[in-house]
Amino acid sequence: MLYAIFCYDKPNSLNLRQATRPKHLDYLREARERVKLAGPLLGPGEEGSPIGSLIVIDAASEAAVQLFANNDPYATADLFERVEIHPWFRGMGAWGADI
Repeated sequence: MLYAIFCYDKPNSLNLRQATRPKHLDYLREARERVKLAGPLLGPGEEGSPIGSLIVIDAASEAAVQLFANNDPYATADLFERVEIHPWFRGMGAWGADI
């Protein structure tokens, strides 16, 4: 089943996000084909700064997704103010390029 993970950064945490990003990307790559989409949520404006993350992942259960989210280097670095997990159905559209 597909799940969407919405992660919202704590205020004024851009430096922490940038410092942790390489480990976060490695973590997503290690999940291989289970991660279907991933990218930053952006704040307002044409050059909006990252304010969070969106990950769509294929997993056996919500508990597995919660474990995945908890072990993300962004989460272990205490970047997020809150994390929401929702079952998700891909209604249309193609998957993006590999991360």
